[in-house]
Amino acid sequence: MTQILGFFLILVLITVGLAATGAGAIVWALPFELMLIGGAALGTLLLGNSLPVALGALKGFWVAVRGSRWTRKDYAALLGVLHELCRRERQGGAIAIEADVESPEESDLMTTAARLNSDPAALSLVCEAFRLSALDMSDPRRAELRMDAMIDHHITERMRSVAALQTVGDALPALGIVAAVLGIIKTMTAIDASTAVLGELIASALLGTFLGVFLSYGLVGPIAARFGQVVEEEAAALDTIRAFLTAHFGGASPSVSLELARSGIPVACQPELGDLDQAVEAVRFARHQHAA
Repeated sequence: MTQILGFFLILVLITVGLAATGAGAIVWALPFELMLIGGAALGTLLLGNSLPVALGALKGFWVAVRGSRWTRKDYAALLGVLHELCRRERQGGAIAIEADVESPEESDLMTTAARLNSDPAALSLVCEAFRLSALDMSDPRRAELRMDAMIDHHITERMRSVAALQTVGDALPALGIVAAVLGIIKTMTAIDASTAVLGELIASALLGTFLGVFLSYGLVGPIAARFGQVVEEEAAALDTIRAFLTAHFGGASPSVSLELARSGIPVACQPELGDLDQAVEAVRFARHQHAA
């Protein structure tokens, strides 16, 4: 919502500014200049990146507006599921949660946390850690290293799209200059025209430079920065899973592991103790209801 407000604020200010100058020729040339610079920016994005990275960068505009998908309620549900998984494993061993981690989409436990179930990176991290722990219980450090590698890989992949979008933002002023040069070339072909006509042509040419700088520092650059922030905010859920399971594999009780993981959650999304108690009880109730 904040990003939408900022966009409309910039749009209104620029529109009012152009209208106040009385520059009719500039307004007339605006769509064509936008098509030229925008098309060139899209071309450079596709040229310099693989298709998945380019699509991820374009999706970054929506991600920046949407913000992080992980809310306080989602974190509470995540911790509740992890607590129940660890409790079951302590009571019945790895076999007690084998069905949950091998087929999470069919698990009565996993489906209680909607956000976890819809986040492939987080779900894969949980399942892979328990699988590795079941294969080799002698060294808990191996599961921790595997989680570290998975988190680093996920963040690296997403940050490539962030970097690609930021690169386009950095290139926009130069693309604006290219558009301005094309406008000057067009002006030179009409050098014998009246000064009024030449003035409109030069103004239209300079519009390219204006748009390049404006789009870079007023739109694409801030969007890329917010996109990167959202990637980091959503990665906090992966760090929470890692903290919980690292404590669990190290011998901590589910309750202790839960508190250690909760303390690392960003303050804005950190669930209260009462919310966690309710989440833990909700997971157990869902299990008993499913069994009935």
